Amino acid sequence: MANPFVHVELHTADIAKAKDFYERLFGWQMQDVPLPEGGSYTLVNVGEGTGGGMCNNPNVPPHWLAYVGVDDIHAMTEKARELGATVAEEVKEIGEYGSMSLIVDPTGATIALWKGKCAAQTE
Repeated sequence: MANPFVHVELHTADIAKAKDFYERLFGWQMQDVPLPEGGSYTLVNVGEGTGGGMCNNPNVPPHWLAYVGVDDIHAMTEKARELGATVAEEVKEIGEYGSMSLIVDPTGATIALWKGKCAAQTE
């Protein structure tokens, strides 16, 4: 597949409650890692398949956000804009891991684009 889903991220105001629920429900392994700007991010290891993460975001209703791997994040973000998407977040670096942008498609659905700094993070 040319552009697979590579990461799924939970945005919630209650990380502890979410971690407890998903660990107990699915047996997912959680790992908190420090963020460059402070605070932490919870990586979710699901075993097989696409993993994900959890981040504290009290400013929006809780939701899962899917990330799609791309080869050229700047070109793909611009292509999405040309096809009628709204770019909610321009391309930004995420520490040592890679770059992401956030787009809202013409139907109003939000999706993230991701370009990892190494091949294993994009696929």
